[in-house]
Amino acid sequence: MTPDNLRSYCHECMNTTVLTRGLPWALVSAAAFGFSGPLGDSLMTAGWSTGATTLVRIGGAALILLPVAVVLGLRHRPTGASLRTIATYGVFAVAGAQLCFFYALQHLDVGVALLLEFLAPVLLVGWTWFRTRRPPRTVTVLGCAVAIVGLMFVVDVFGAGRVDLVGVLWGLAAAVCVCVYFSLPAGSDGDGGVPPMLLISGGTIVAAVLLTATGLLGLTPLHVGARTAVLGGVSMHWLLVAAQMVVIATVVAYLTGVIGIRRLETRVASFVGLSEVLFGVLAAWLLVDQIPTLAQLFGGLLILAGIVLIRRAELRTATTAEPVGA
Repeated sequence: MTPDNLRSYCHECMNTTVLTRGLPWALVSAAAFGFSGPLGDSLMTAGWSTGATTLVRIGGAALILLPVAVVLGLRHRPTGASLRTIATYGVFAVAGAQLCFFYALQHLDVGVALLLEFLAPVLLVGWTWFRTRRPPRTVTVLGCAVAIVGLMFVVDVFGAGRVDLVGVLWGLAAAVCVCVYFSLPAGSDGDGGVPPMLLISGGTIVAAVLLTATGLLGLTPLHVGARTAVLGGVSMHWLLVAAQMVVIATVVAYLTGVIGIRRLETRVASFVGLSEVLFGVLAAWLLVDQIPTLAQLFGGLLILAGIVLIRRAELRTATTAEPVGA
């Protein structure tokens, strides 16, 4: 085996190890996020407004993570660019992504809104193309196409009824916020920046403060509904539903998501995040008795195929970029 072949083989093994270490975290995050829809919908069906439901979710997570933010804040004492990163993450990746998606649901069918939000991976590829002036590999473009077609099947966009321009704009805004979610954590700690746990805890606090302010100003009305909500055919106290939404669909989802993103390339992690739709379908099946169709299962296979194509393109790019004389 020549030195170049050996170097290429070692690089391939290293990237495979990174994928193995990062993929489980990203999948756990996607699964946890997938439960947010049924949990939040149960509260909104019980009369809670979108703003109140979102504030309960983000505010509860902020309270849980407050001690973490205090300890890490005192230890690292972030200033300047670090504080701006935390604020940006809180405004867009936490508060913005949740609010924009829920507002999109007021105008669009769930399938169309999800499709628009999960255009984020394609937007990331396009943004990288624009920023570097280098077109993506053919395999990357093919992976984008396959994954998006699969997503269409999963969310049943072909059977969607109504499309509203306002809803489309909210959905695209949610996609931009998801891009911020996938982009910021990847390099937050590499150059002496914001540690991941501080980014998460600080971001949720910023989001909770922002949602409280917009609620008090009437921009996101805060209407409290009934004390009980129905989940999985069982009537339970709203605090129990809220606790599941806060702990599983928010704290666990964001923490494992950042770990997964930092162990995978940003675009690969964003495509793995597409599996949130699959987990959302399964959660809806378990909690609201919605059984996935064969078309949705077929779409899931297409999404996985798209992820594999994107991963192959990333590995090839990394291998060819390795300096021969290193």
